[in-house]
Amino acid sequence: MKTILMQFDTDASPSTFDRVVAVDAGADELFSYGGISPENVTGLVHGAIFTRGPKDLKHTAIFIGGSHVSAGEALLKQVVDTFFGPMRVSVMMDSNGSNTTAAAAVLAAKKHLSLDGLSALVLGGTGPVGHRVAQILASQGSTVRVASRTKDRAEQTVAAIRTAIPKAQVVPVATGTEAELLAAASGVSLIVAAGAAGVELLSEATWRTLTDLCVLIDLNAVPPLGLGGVQVMDKGVERQGIFCYGALGVGGTKMKVHKAAIAKLFESNDQVLDTAAIYAIAETLG
Repeated sequence: MKTILMQFDTDASPSTFDRVVAVDAGADELFSYGGISPENVTGLVHGAIFTRGPKDLKHTAIFIGGSHVSAGEALLKQVVDTFFGPMRVSVMMDSNGSNTTAAAAVLAAKKHLSLDGLSALVLGGTGPVGHRVAQILASQGSTVRVASRTKDRAEQTVAAIRTAIPKAQVVPVATGTEAELLAAASGVSLIVAAGAAGVELLSEATWRTLTDLCVLIDLNAVPPLGLGGVQVMDKGVERQGIFCYGALGVGGTKMKVHKAAIAKLFESNDQVLDTAAIYAIAETLG
């Protein structure tokens, strides 16, 4: 029986990136729909769950994408709420590549550092990827400083992470001034930059003064990069004793995680691949 992946995109046009990865990951058939919201998804879900018998539903799965993570999360909730009893299919949410990119970034850090007890700073921590990097790190026992230009925005993200992980050691920090940035970065072993494209969040001159720093990961591929002195193709390149990763250096792992997660969907019909589940898949890749 052929595997069918139904792509529900919250944007008007379904992502071509997600479509290519779905095909490369082995989906036999790909049905792509754009402009999907909680208000219009129910009929599509019914089409997915009522066309095959319960024993064959593992051959159908749903991928939720789009550029807005909050819209994707709302759509995921509605999809799951539409399922009942054995009438369900596996579903994955990776709007804006947030979950797979975050998982790949944490895997890169794990090559050099023990995550349990780690002190980390996530710059751009209130964005879709930064939020999930911080959440995954916290789930692994790290103490994470979640940074934004203003502390109130960081506090909102910290509250959301604590809702998902009640025991999370997450601290909101502001980085609007140079003094605030230096205070936020002091004493951390890992810095991940996940801010907006084309904005330098930390200069090379500044990070080279941080004596406890071991790993730098920049997830921005658009010049100027988020971390000065880190190159986009860096993949564990050592500079002054600090291991550096650029966006494309992490990107190869992100693609492996994405493909592995799609393949995982077809193993059973009852999986919900969210941030935690996608990171669990990433860990199996080593």
